[in-house]
Amino acid sequence: MSYWLYLPQGEPPPKGWPLVLMLHGCQQTATQFAQGTRMNAVAEKKGFAVLYPQQSVTVHAQRCWRWFDRSTQAGGGDVQPVAAILGKVLSQYPVDRRRLYVCGISAGAGMANIMALNFPDLFAAVGLHSGPVFGAGHGTVGALGVMRHGGGLRTEPAIREVLARRADFPVMPAILIQGDADTVVHAVNQQQLVQQSLLLNGVPADAPVKVTRRGTRSGHEIRDYQVGSKVVLRVVRVDTLDHAWSGGDPRIAFHAKGPDASRMMLEFFAKHRR
Repeated sequence: MSYWLYLPQGEPPPKGWPLVLMLHGCQQTATQFAQGTRMNAVAEKKGFAVLYPQQSVTVHAQRCWRWFDRSTQAGGGDVQPVAAILGKVLSQYPVDRRRLYVCGISAGAGMANIMALNFPDLFAAVGLHSGPVFGAGHGTVGALGVMRHGGGLRTEPAIREVLARRADFPVMPAILIQGDADTVVHAVNQQQLVQQSLLLNGVPADAPVKVTRRGTRSGHEIRDYQVGSKVVLRVVRVDTLDHAWSGGDPRIAFHAKGPDASRMMLEFFAKHRR
């Protein structure tokens, strides 16, 4: 599996750089994803390293991560080569092991979620942009159904199975970003990812939520769920955004104008340590 690594200029901090594992969507290369999200520019300002694995066309013709595959969801399949690349980078570069994060868009978001759920001691937070709900699909046809209609009755049991395998599952902070006009991965997926995150983190469904509205036309809404003084779940809904990375370079497919998702991701991640 090919990968690209971005390192900020200058000497690393004493404990090493924080690192974000970035997973592209279908029909994208790692370099297109890096260019489109402008993540490296944001990472340079905030002092993050960024790792971009790339799915092989020999594994999936459209370069999709197989988030819908039962073995991948359970920690096999595509998880193993990505974990191997991360392990290699951690062994070769000065990285702060308490500040590892994972995020992605679409199929990459599905894969990022799977990485976080399978390695909760490794990742301090997860970021999902336009991502499918976890634990459903189980095949290409099933995946299309999840993208359009969500996980249905699998939504809660999928997380309960994760918790059953590990009763002491640590808190996994998450930021979820979704476009209101997304017709590829429909917004019901974000609603169900919220349910899953609250269940995973033991947050009551009726927990108080801080709602912030920014902008009127083409604005966005932020909903924050707190445990104590920490925001463990941030839910962002972007007006008029379709299936694209918000605030990205619109000249590159699957990126569009809007609030800067890359900045939102790194600012959220910066507040969490493992």
